[in-house]
Amino acid sequence: MGGMIPKPSFLDAQFVTSAVVLLVVMNLLLVMAGVAIYLERKLSAYIQDRVGPNRVGFDLGLPLLQKLFGGFGFWGLGQSLADGIKMLLKEDYTPRGVDTVLFRLAPGIVVIPALLGFAVIPWGGEFDFPRLSVPVLGWTIEAARVEVVGAAINIGVIYLLATASLSIYGIALGSWASNNKYSFLGGLRASSQMLAYEIPMGLCFLSVLLVVGSLVPRDIVAYQHQHGWLILSQPLTAVLLFVCVLAECNRAPFDNAECEQELVGGYHTEYSSMRFGLFFLAEYAHMATSSAMWAVLFLGGTSLVPFANLPLVSPDDAGILAVLAKFSVLFGKMFLLVCFMIVIRWSLPRLRFDQVMQAGWQGMIPVTLLILVTNALVVFAGLATLPVLLLSNLAVAGVAAGVQPLLPKRPANHKIRLAGSRFSPLDHESVLVTTRAQGVAVIDDPRRTSALSAH
Repeated sequence: MGGMIPKPSFLDAQFVTSAVVLLVVMNLLLVMAGVAIYLERKLSAYIQDRVGPNRVGFDLGLPLLQKLFGGFGFWGLGQSLADGIKMLLKEDYTPRGVDTVLFRLAPGIVVIPALLGFAVIPWGGEFDFPRLSVPVLGWTIEAARVEVVGAAINIGVIYLLATASLSIYGIALGSWASNNKYSFLGGLRASSQMLAYEIPMGLCFLSVLLVVGSLVPRDIVAYQHQHGWLILSQPLTAVLLFVCVLAECNRAPFDNAECEQELVGGYHTEYSSMRFGLFFLAEYAHMATSSAMWAVLFLGGTSLVPFANLPLVSPDDAGILAVLAKFSVLFGKMFLLVCFMIVIRWSLPRLRFDQVMQAGWQGMIPVTLLILVTNALVVFAGLATLPVLLLSNLAVAGVAAGVQPLLPKRPANHKIRLAGSRFSPLDHESVLVTTRAQGVAVIDDPRRTSALSAH
């Protein structure tokens, strides 16, 4: 036995569980990015009365694979896989005049923080880890109750805020290194937007932490098992945090950093091939992680129904089936929230950038500060129950709605009159208005419509 390798001190039941969670969830997030892109296309097609992807299957055009996967082509399920292969095979073009080192590092700097934030999310509650032996090495891992989480640390929420804010460095470096004015303007917009919405996001987190009394996501979930989901007692906080999440992920109506009408493609204008794909991967990974954390904060995390300890999803259940059930519940909530983000993108118009900044500094920050102060007073008075918290949250919403009309209004942007146009003729000109005798179409037939117009 003297030749046996001694077991490392860190190798315990929690370490093995965390390693398995990191491996599984990391791969699920990568797959989720492709699925989210497919959903983006399909949901936008349904909203716009189109069909969307309906040709590409998993056969990749190969006769052998057509017998196995050819039947899925009419759903277009292989579209994301085809896009990924296309990005891998496309030319990796580097424009002239760029800072080569920073230009190449930026996509990685963006995607790495996006794939780190999920580590503190409690995906499956607790698990009774069995006694495990490794005869080859002579190691024994003792049985213990562990957390089904990637990193069992006691500053989980702060860790998530820290990692979420790091991706802006990649965006800023990539936009500056691209040597393109449109990319640089996109990077400036993303940086200023992050500064504006990180503050109310942190205040929303603090409002929740005041009520719960803990930074650990596991404790937040346990609190909601006992006292009900926080969306019932803090609805305004939940809405404001979701708006901050949209802004942090550069999702519509806050996608001013990459708006095509003004900045071509924004900060990733000069990128191609898989580097361009990494920006998309980072965006959808941010969406998935932020949705999961929002579900943990306001939708009870692994809880299926508020105020009920159902079998398999109860905090006391720690078997393998319970872990799978809790993971499915949280993953399902995350999936629905990602779909909701996609629907918002294709339903609401993009805000002007000055409106985005005004909403952040003059709207979100004062309201979240008021929520934080109100929650602090409620907790200090020992009245942190669901009815009182709900009434205080609604009172803040009422105050905000009442104060908003009293605030100074910015003058609206008026259209500049185009001299010499039909609606703004010059002084010596007269406009002949030509209209049809029949103001609206009465029949959907080009031939008969033309005949009616001729008469």
